Amino acid sequence: MAKKQTNNGVTEEAVMAALATVIEPELHRDLVSLNMIRDLKITGNDVEFQIMLTTPACPLKGKMEGDSRAALTAVPDIGSITIKWGSNVPTDSRINSQLGQQFRNTIAVSSGKGGVGKSTISVNLAISLAQEGARVGLLDADILGPNIPMMMGIDTMPPPQNRKMIPAERFGVKFISMAFLVKPDQALIWRGPMLHSAIQQLLTDVEWGELDYLIIDLPPGTGDAQLTLAQVLPLSGAIVITQPMQVAAADALRGLKLFEKLDVPIIGIIENMSGEFFGAGAGEKLAADYNTPYLGTVPLEPQVRIGGDAGEPIVVSHPDARSAQAIKSITKEVAARVSMLTIASQESGFIPIQMIG
Repeated sequence: MAKKQTNNGVTEEAVMAALATVIEPELHRDLVSLNMIRDLKITGNDVEFQIMLTTPACPLKGKMEGDSRAALTAVPDIGSITIKWGSNVPTDSRINSQLGQQFRNTIAVSSGKGGVGKSTISVNLAISLAQEGARVGLLDADILGPNIPMMMGIDTMPPPQNRKMIPAERFGVKFISMAFLVKPDQALIWRGPMLHSAIQQLLTDVEWGELDYLIIDLPPGTGDAQLTLAQVLPLSGAIVITQPMQVAAADALRGLKLFEKLDVPIIGIIENMSGEFFGAGAGEKLAADYNTPYLGTVPLEPQVRIGGDAGEPIVVSHPDARSAQAIKSITKEVAARVSMLTIASQESGFIPIQMIG
């Protein structure tokens, strides 16, 4: 509850009126009507308050802070301004009602073909979200070719409790994979119904706890795994990974069309392995041609492969590398897009953020 103070002309009403002119850049509404201003305290001329974001990975914190400070200069006799940050990630309410798990948002990471670095992006995206302060889970839904545990550097998961599997955890990310449940040299030759059952069990028979984001690393292509997820789990959105070549973009287009048919919103396209060897530009062109958000480009660097093989992903092992910085930037774009999509899907008219989740 805001604490009202009237000393020296600095009042709650004046401060809130000034902040009501600050527009949230993604939602295009002012911070006050969105209920993003919390815990306002006025001590003499000095003002302190919290801005409650829709994601801890917000890419526009700097702009909101600058705009807020600029707006408050219009308040007579204003003293020091202290801005703190919090987050309340919007919740896709379909997930709990349909699945019974406390996932606020579910993000599928997909590709039309293999070999484009989809799992690498999934792992680094999940870790980067966790580094920003989010509660993150990672589901290895590539049942026939699971490799997330190797990339995360863990080959076993904790023993079950209360007849539930307990996910492994590293780098602040909870994760589960079929690789934990079969021998390394065991080939899984399963048809659709068995894949459906396995994915459903990894979703429902695991003690995930409360997550802001569940990242789902899908197998390549447009087959049973994608259809199963659409049936058993409401997806907040999907990310499509492509390489820079036109042949890879053509396959990525099939992934876009699949999610379109399944009524899954597209968060955006990422071009991976960009650079001199594979070229550049096909991902951005695909996004422009199909009016789909372009999330960014990840350059091809050897440290990405080395880190994945060693169980030390690039955002951990070389956080200052160009590819790591690109992934961190993309992470913020993904988080912002998911918040917008989730809020839009929940609204019928105007609903303040406090009513979501």
